[in-house]
Amino acid sequence: MAVAADGSWLTTLVDAVVSLMEVIGAPGAGIAIAAENLFPPLPSEVILPMAGLAASRGSFGLVEALLWTTAGSVVGALLLYGLGAWLGLRRLRAVVARVPLLHVEDVDRTVAWFARHGGKAVFFGRMIPIFRSLISIPAGVVRMPLWRFVLLTLAGSAVWNSVFVLAGFFLGESWHVVETYADILQYVVIVGAVAGVTWFVVTRVRQLRDRRPDLDAA
Repeated sequence: MAVAADGSWLTTLVDAVVSLMEVIGAPGAGIAIAAENLFPPLPSEVILPMAGLAASRGSFGLVEALLWTTAGSVVGALLLYGLGAWLGLRRLRAVVARVPLLHVEDVDRTVAWFARHGGKAVFFGRMIPIFRSLISIPAGVVRMPLWRFVLLTLAGSAVWNSVFVLAGFFLGESWHVVETYADILQYVVIVGAVAGVTWFVVTRVRQLRDRRPDLDAA
């Protein structure tokens, strides 16, 4: 399975994924997607269409591609869930208490929000770049029932993976068309995240500045 070489890190990554799939078949795609969950900069939007392309060429079946990539998503998510469960609320509160601009109350509000919307966050989070990895950690911190976490992750991952694997399967050598639209989505998410963090930092600094005259007067 040849891939155009342009010397970029993405091409190197794709070559490695292709080689993995050529050597061990569909499980290679599953391993790559599990790694993508643990290291979000790895682009599932490229790995998944490549799995579809390999299936279209007969390297393995389409159903195999879908099953293995979804299994990889669940395994990667479970590892991050385990990290969150190990961290736990007590450790998380202790860490946050030592971080400038953060308050323990921020953790409590986040936990309360997750208690209300955690199911939707896990399901839809699987379809949002970067967040599909991060969402597993708070699920582990609040100890979302494991069976529920697995089912929601499985369902969300199946939807996301199917879209990209099928795109690669039907587009064939033109699979890279998907990358353009996936990049736009990822940039939107990154810009939104940066804007959110910036707003939080500016707001928290203003709060601290407004409180300082009261502390000085005391």
